[in-house]
Amino acid sequence: MMDEKHLGSNFDDFLNEEGILAETEAVAIKRVIAYQVAQLMEDQNLTKTEMAERMKTSRAALNRLLDPANKSVTLQTLESAALALEKRLRVEFV
Repeated sequence: MMDEKHLGSNFDDFLNEEGILAETEAVAIKRVIAYQVAQLMEDQNLTKTEMAERMKTSRAALNRLLDPANKSVTLQTLESAALALEKRLRVEFV
């Protein structure tokens, strides 16, 4: 029989009750960022080497940014990526 404890609650409530909401959101956000950067690179026909050069960083640092599982990305790295892609970085609390 299905556990009725969560019947009627939303998924965020469930994750919060399990104590993993913040971590789950961080993973999801990082996946979206990695995907967006990769898509913009593809749209602009940029190789990883070219992108790293534009960002004035190493390919290893770019690989960390593009790795959806790596949550340790800094605002500076995001800003460098945005500038390299001729985009603006927007961070907001909702």
